[in-house]
Amino acid sequence: MDTTSRLLMLLEVVERGSFAKAAETRNIDRSVISKQISRLEDDLGVRLLNRTTRSFSLTAAGAEMVKKAAELRELLSETIRLAENYHQEPRGVLKITSSTIIGRRYLQPVINDFQKRFPQVEVELRLDDKLVDLVSEGFDLAFRVGEPKDSSLIARKIARNRLLLLASPEFINTYGMPESIEDLADLPAASYSSTSLRVEGVRYIDQNGDAQEQKIKSVFRANDAEVLLEKTLSGTTYVLAPAFIIDNEVTSGRLVPLLTDLHLTEYSAMYAVYPHRDLPVRTRLFFDAIKEHLGKDTPLWENNIPNFDSMYRGR
Repeated sequence: MDTTSRLLMLLEVVERGSFAKAAETRNIDRSVISKQISRLEDDLGVRLLNRTTRSFSLTAAGAEMVKKAAELRELLSETIRLAENYHQEPRGVLKITSSTIIGRRYLQPVINDFQKRFPQVEVELRLDDKLVDLVSEGFDLAFRVGEPKDSSLIARKIARNRLLLLASPEFINTYGMPESIEDLADLPAASYSSTSLRVEGVRYIDQNGDAQEQKIKSVFRANDAEVLLEKTLSGTTYVLAPAFIIDNEVTSGRLVPLLTDLHLTEYSAMYAVYPHRDLPVRTRLFFDAIKEHLGKDTPLWENNIPNFDSMYRGR
């Protein structure tokens, strides 16, 4: 391993926060990382890390080397992107990350078709509901609901994502059809809850055009949208759901939209996120394929909800 590779390894250790996590990312033993960092220090003739049995800290020289390593990684990436754009046919590895439901329902069909068209492109897809560091982990594209907070990344809105209220016929038979937003307060609800987001009410626009929120009685919480749908299909809860998680539950009659005259606020849109404006050919072509697949104006998932345009003040 040369000095450049060891510098990039040092950068990974610092970005991950530990030798163990850097080793896990590379699928190698922790001792290999430690040995290579020691050799880097020998090569440079300066101590880069102050180590203890459980942690480390950067020396002044180490902090400077990490800054240079980040610049080096960017230069190498830019060089590779430039070279790839001279290829007549897209090739190489396309690394994509997304949440599980987006990957399974919307990305995989496009990936299948894309690799038939461009067999020299390999695709690595990571399905993870946790955010990943696109730059340090070398991802070309990420697909997420909601605009990223990291201003250094490029984010493109690719599809809207409206909300709707749903319950099963069994639930309606048990509790009755709600007639107003206030009726929801005492009905059992399923709601999304994670370390970063907790849904505790239904946000809507009232007759005066003012934003309001009706608190809900959440009896079941989960950080997985498909689990919330399954709970709602059991007839024991209603749910406030983003449209992109709906498959055939409405068209089959297993779920029924509630309070469709309500003016619900729009949910976070779906975004494509990437670290550089100068996309390699394979990345740009895949991005275009996803946009075409999802639909230019009306996202394909809205086709799963009959008359959705006239519900919840869609137009």
